[in-house]
Amino acid sequence: MMKRYVIIVAGGKGLRMGGSLPKQFIPLAGKPVLMHTLEKFYSFSNDINIILVLPHDHQEFWKKLCDEHSFSVPHCIADGGETRFHSVRNGLSLVDTDDSVVAVHDGVRPFVSYDVIGRCFDMAAGGKAVVPVVDVVETLRKVGQDGLSVTVPRSSYRLVQTPQVFPASMLRKAYSCEYRTDFTDDASVVEAMGRKIDLAEGNRENIKITTPFDMIVAKAML
Repeated sequence: MMKRYVIIVAGGKGLRMGGSLPKQFIPLAGKPVLMHTLEKFYSFSNDINIILVLPHDHQEFWKKLCDEHSFSVPHCIADGGETRFHSVRNGLSLVDTDDSVVAVHDGVRPFVSYDVIGRCFDMAAGGKAVVPVVDVVETLRKVGQDGLSVTVPRSSYRLVQTPQVFPASMLRKAYSCEYRTDFTDDASVVEAMGRKIDLAEGNRENIKITTPFDMIVAKAML
């Protein structure tokens, strides 16, 4: 089996939570959200190499939290960058071989399923650039510059999740480019160098915890 890495990006300031504590550190069932996320990947497979990307000024606080909670999931830490793009690039510097597959995952998505993790890794091991998605269930309207809106077919759209998984050599080559403001996720970076993106079935519970309402949903799911 190819060596597997996951770069867990946790650079958010948590402004939409309305408090001073970054969202990845907010307690959920007695421990920070971020710990739940790392535990999910480690419990999926203790052979996965976990790289946690944190802003430098959050790292001492994280170490303190790990001590307080006796958190023992093995991981290494990379410095967060100016943007998500730069953070992922910093995390990639700790991937020590191109003969591997690399997942990139949001630190505030602790509810990704084992099925989704396994499916994405397996597809990427076959040389694919893989993004988990779920169907859009609400009606969508597109708003134009004139302020007018029109209904668009929701069957043509998908909601994108993480982990997004790639062969290491592909991801490293993609991230050797210059940063662009339209790089909203890892797939957009890989796509910019002309690679096709393959979609994998995600799980609807895999929410990104960014608002107080999301925390209510997260507590209910736990």
